[in-house]
Amino acid sequence: MGNTATTGQTMVRSLIAHGIDTVFGIPGAHMYDFNDALYQQREQIRFIHTRHEQGAGYMAYGYAKSTGRIGAYTVVPGPGVLNSGAALCTAYGGNTPVLCLTGNIMSHLIGQGRGQLHELPDQLNTLSGITKVARRVNHVTEAAPEMAEVIGHMLSGRQGPGAIEAPWDVFGMQGVETELPLANLRPAPAINPAAIEAAASLIAQAKNPLIMVGGGAVAAGDAVAELARRLQAPVTSHRSGKGVVPDDSPYALNFVAGFDYWQQTDLLIGIGSRLELQFMRWRWLPKNLKVIRIDIDPTEMVRLKPDVAVVADAQQGVEALLAALPPVQPVDRRAALSRLNQQARERFSCVQPQVDYLNAIRAALPRDGFFVEEVSQVGFTARFAFPVYEPRHYVTCGYQDNLGFGYNTALGVKVAHPDKVVISVSGDGGFMFGVQELATAVQHGINVIAIVFNNGAYGNVLRDQRDSYQGHYLGAELTNPDFVRLAESFGALAYRATTPDELRVRLAEAINAERPVVIEVPVERGSEASPWPFIHPQAPQ
Repeated sequence: MGNTATTGQTMVRSLIAHGIDTVFGIPGAHMYDFNDALYQQREQIRFIHTRHEQGAGYMAYGYAKSTGRIGAYTVVPGPGVLNSGAALCTAYGGNTPVLCLTGNIMSHLIGQGRGQLHELPDQLNTLSGITKVARRVNHVTEAAPEMAEVIGHMLSGRQGPGAIEAPWDVFGMQGVETELPLANLRPAPAINPAAIEAAASLIAQAKNPLIMVGGGAVAAGDAVAELARRLQAPVTSHRSGKGVVPDDSPYALNFVAGFDYWQQTDLLIGIGSRLELQFMRWRWLPKNLKVIRIDIDPTEMVRLKPDVAVVADAQQGVEALLAALPPVQPVDRRAALSRLNQQARERFSCVQPQVDYLNAIRAALPRDGFFVEEVSQVGFTARFAFPVYEPRHYVTCGYQDNLGFGYNTALGVKVAHPDKVVISVSGDGGFMFGVQELATAVQHGINVIAIVFNNGAYGNVLRDQRDSYQGHYLGAELTNPDFVRLAESFGALAYRATTPDELRVRLAEAINAERPVVIEVPVERGSEASPWPFIHPQAPQ
């Protein structure tokens, strides 16, 4: 007779077989057999327990977003799943492989509506609505195949989150231990030569092409840089594409400069991007504009139909395009692009105090350090004012733009990159959404540096109510704790910085401290200049 294993043990073995080395989460009754299986494999897979389910989900997101590998977390069903739902929504919007491992009520009671502990009317359907794939393990024999199926689906094509649930009684069910199947990743779509030929033809006719990269291009940086060089075309990005081409490349444009160039653009080449800037933020199209899109997701070509659609992995698609281009060297644009960048920096330097504080952070952060934004005045400004030099090193929440994302996500980034400096920037409002995870950072030695810009408000709401609603303030003004004393009470190191120069000094101390750190930066309520005119610029006359 062969050895036996429980469903929980088989699922943990499958995690390890797929290279997953960390699980974030909170244990609970429905999950005890799975939790115990994690304990049994603690030499091969690390468990980091958090103080809130949303924190677990966001730490998994930070791990995955900054590595491209699966970030896994486990929570109890019902309220645990719902509490982590914001993180799954973020992972869905950010095309990030976050795996939720959860339970359910006893199998024979699912769908009965008897009010069992943590029961949801249809949890699997709820999870299906906010993930790329969700499955239930109904029997121990399904554990390994379902794990491989979900992981394969998450990692194939346009990546995204997945969820696996098992009923309470199934986690402890015994079965024969068998060889584990591994995920089969679907191959990238075959590239249509006619589409490449059509794209090359449009490029040959273009005088002022612009390349826009998004999160789908994070592995295609070298090919994109070569395309930019060959075409003498600038590369810009919004959030997820920052760092695909380093911001100190002669072909990189911050997107404020990108809008200036956009006014003369006749060809837009979108690579792994929703083209959010051009079609949602800038809200103005140049006359006779042509669009080429390279994207692994064919549905993108339906959502925003281009003149030429190349359905392909970003790197493979760009490489095929490079092979089809004639060896003609256009006029050298590097000096002109440098001037556009400099002029844009001079214009947006008025966004104060955010720009000066971001300059201080960039000066202190090593080139290979990670910057985690948050929905805040500094976070919004960072989209165009914070240079980034490597893909995945600017970690964003994407279009969900949800408060509480920043600090929790930064903890997951640091777990994945313990030897790198990780800085998160938050407003006071957003930081308080996840402040309890300071306890997680201290207990597990996760040495993130959190900068909290304390303006005593939900800053965007305050500005909009002041400027558009005659100062009818409703729920925008905040009363806060002393963040330095609060952080110290958790056992973290804490500072207060009142100027950019002081912040630079404090950051140097924090980096050398190798401890969880909070730096509070007081800002007068309502005093920040709005970054939005540079994100939503006025259309040219």
